[in-house]
Amino acid sequence: MRLLVTPTFVRATKKLHPPQKLELDAALRVISGNPAIGEAKVGDLVGIRVYKFRLGNQMCLLAYRILDEESLKLITLGSHENFYRELKRKDD
Repeated sequence: MRLLVTPTFVRATKKLHPPQKLELDAALRVISGNPAIGEAKVGDLVGIRVYKFRLGNQMCLLAYRILDEESLKLITLGSHENFYRELKRKDD
């Protein structure tokens, strides 16, 4: 599975500590193994899926888009607060 990243996703991952990056890697392995696992969004965010997972002791959301059967585009990552508002603004 090929994972493409947006600049927004890269900025979000740079702020993570090494143990959090390991948890993110585990979540990315789950998504790449089963891309349909994320919740499909509707309305303004149609085509985007959001996968919820724990990052340390906090719930974290990861937005991605399935481009084809061999590639995913990782859009952004963050806590629930203002996540969807920012996602609408930054959807590439």
